[in-house]
Amino acid sequence: NGAPALARAAVVMAPVALGAVGFTAAGIAANSAAAGMMASGVLAGSTIAVLESAGAAGLAGSTTAVVAGVGGAVGWLTAIATALI
Repeated sequence: NGAPALARAAVVMAPVALGAVGFTAAGIAANSAAAGMMASGVLAGSTIAVLESAGAAGLAGSTTAVVAGVGGAVGWLTAIATALI
């Protein structure tokens, strides 16, 4: 079953993905996708604001649980779909 492995991978890769688009511990990286999103204006509590916080401070425990849950669900659905093919 790939669900546990995908859940772990999702938790490990989330910070990497945030950094890749420009949400870093030092703030928004210049000339990044994140900088482009910020240029349009960001409301408090919006997805971009949450991503900026996660990039700067890391993922909260609750966020880690959600990421793992989604990763596990995708792994489970992938395993089911593969078995049906």
